Formats: sequence, C-alpha cells, structure tokens
Amino acid sequence: MSAPSVTEEPDVELPPVAAGLNQPWRALVAVVEVLVAAGAVWAAFWAWPRGIATITLELDDGSRLESTRFFGNWMGAAILLGTVAAVLVLDAVRQVVLAVRTRPRRKRKHAASS
Repeated sequence: MSAPSVTEEPDVELPPVAAGLNQPWRALVAVVEVLVAAGAVWAAFWAWPRGIATITLELDDGSRLESTRFFGNWMGAAILLGTVAAVLVLDAVRQVVLAVRTRPRRKRKHAASS
C-alpha cells in the first residue's frame, strides 16, 4: 500500500500576531537599557583593578620579592557586570526591533499554475 498522492497544498493559517508587540515606546526602553549597560561597563572597568594587588617585600640582604594577589570577589563582580551589560545590549536590540517592526505582510494567494 502506498500513501495517496497530494495534488494541492492546504492553506496554512498563521496564529494572529500579538497586538502589543509593535509599540514605539520600546525605543525609549532600549535607550535606557543602553545607558544602564554603559554604566555597567564603566563599573566593570572600575572593579577589575581592585581585584589585583602587587605585594613587594624587601629582605635584609637587599633582594626584592614581588608577588601578585588576586581577589576573586572584585574580579567576579567585574565579570558579572560585563555579562549584565551584554544581556542589556542584546535586549536593547530586541526592543528596537520590536519598536520599528512593520506590520505583518498580508496573506498572499498564489496563482494556480495551469
């Protein structure tokens, strides 16, 4: 047995587009998110050097020992702030796309081929 042959494609009904997505005020939200992301990047650059301390020790014989100590809390905060900034920029791009997105295209009816 074989499946019956299909001669026509059925019309596919798309679900209605949510009416609340295309709103111009989303551009303002995107601007605020970019400003907050810029502040987070500034804070990340401020926090990173606080996570590094150079310790110099001079011995009695005149030799000098240097070591570097890393503080994970400051470095982790800087990495977290950078990640938050990246997510905010990504969401700002999404907000801009939703703010300027055009209306959905009308359903095209394909001409039946002869």
